[in-house]
Amino acid sequence: MQPWPEDFSACGLEEIVRSQTENRAWGKELRRRTNELVNNRLSKHISQADYTNDREQFHKDTQEFRRRATILEAQIVRHTVRSLRVER
Repeated sequence: MQPWPEDFSACGLEEIVRSQTENRAWGKELRRRTNELVNNRLSKHISQADYTNDREQFHKDTQEFRRRATILEAQIVRHTVRSLRVER
């Protein structure tokens, strides 16, 4: 995943939606890689130790994916509410 800006205050809605799309693609990739990891372990292509290490990293990445998704959703709501206020 690309470097992550923690501050979206200077970003427009379009940029935030683009970041959300990128984050969703990263989540899809994480799921694919997790499935591949499980299949490799079931077929004994990797050791239990390697599997455990990789699972720990995937768990950390998944937590980060969810954290980013939550931030992006909040930013989209914030921009939408701001837009509705301006339209009134």
